Amino acid sequence: MQTDNMESPEMASQGRGEDTSSLSGEGALDIVLDSLRGLWESFLAHAPQLVAALIVLILSWLVARLATGITRRMLARTRLRTSLKDLFRQLIFIGVWLVGIMVSAVIVFPNMTPAQVFAALGLGSVAIGFAFKDIFENFFAGVLILWRFPFDPGDYIECDGICGRVEDITIRMTEIRRLDGVLTVVPNSILFKQPVDVLTDWQRRRVTVICGVAYDENVDEARGIIQEAVGACETVDREQQVEIFAQEFASSSINFEVTWWTGPTPLDVRKSRDEVVAAVKRALDDAEIEIPFPYRTLTFKEPLATIDQRQTENAAPPASTETKSQ
Repeated sequence: MQTDNMESPEMASQGRGEDTSSLSGEGALDIVLDSLRGLWESFLAHAPQLVAALIVLILSWLVARLATGITRRMLARTRLRTSLKDLFRQLIFIGVWLVGIMVSAVIVFPNMTPAQVFAALGLGSVAIGFAFKDIFENFFAGVLILWRFPFDPGDYIECDGICGRVEDITIRMTEIRRLDGVLTVVPNSILFKQPVDVLTDWQRRRVTVICGVAYDENVDEARGIIQEAVGACETVDREQQVEIFAQEFASSSINFEVTWWTGPTPLDVRKSRDEVVAAVKRALDDAEIEIPFPYRTLTFKEPLATIDQRQTENAAPPASTETKSQ
């Protein structure tokens, strides 16, 4: 009696399913390995081009530094403004880098020509302009500031409530060291759009204080004493005239407007104001001219009893009364 070793249909189909799943898993792994192998071979094929592009970028960095150094030494002999010299130096630095990046792109992508690179930059400039609007606005504002604005690093400026010394001007921003020592970085677009006060544009700056004398004093005599005291101060510019004008009838004094010229920096102004105020106070005290403080007069509709009157009223004996008995 023969027995046939035959598997049931269920067992056969199960075995074929296991074989198919194992084959599909091995096929997916082979595809992944083939993809990685292809990427590695492509990387090795383009490795010389990538290395050459990297070398070009390094050379661009070296050439940019060398070019800016030469430009700095050449411009140092000219009489151009400091900000204009910085503009030329930064534009040369950016130009060298743009050329280096373009050459590197042509090396990595041999089929790309410089014309195609410029075309790609032109097509992408619109999208880049919308995406980086503020950056480009600050860039062009920085170029205009370096080209036309009448302040350089070292000048004191005031803009939008910020007052301080200009530390550095770049294409994108301006560094201002405020009077309290804090470094403030201001986008160039703010300086370009807002009014800017250049405090050190001129070597002189006018300062004004108000000084009052009592109504009982002689106005002409007080004016002369103030004039002499201000003119004797060391921080006052003697080439400019000291101006003393009677300004107004104030509540308790005749006010004089005292005006003089001194150095342009905020520190010069504070030192000069301190010296002038102290000298005027000293001179008026020596001349026995009163510098009054505000007086206040109180008026009552009904007369008020003084302390002596109250004590007298309290000490008086009470009126006598007589009692009549009936």
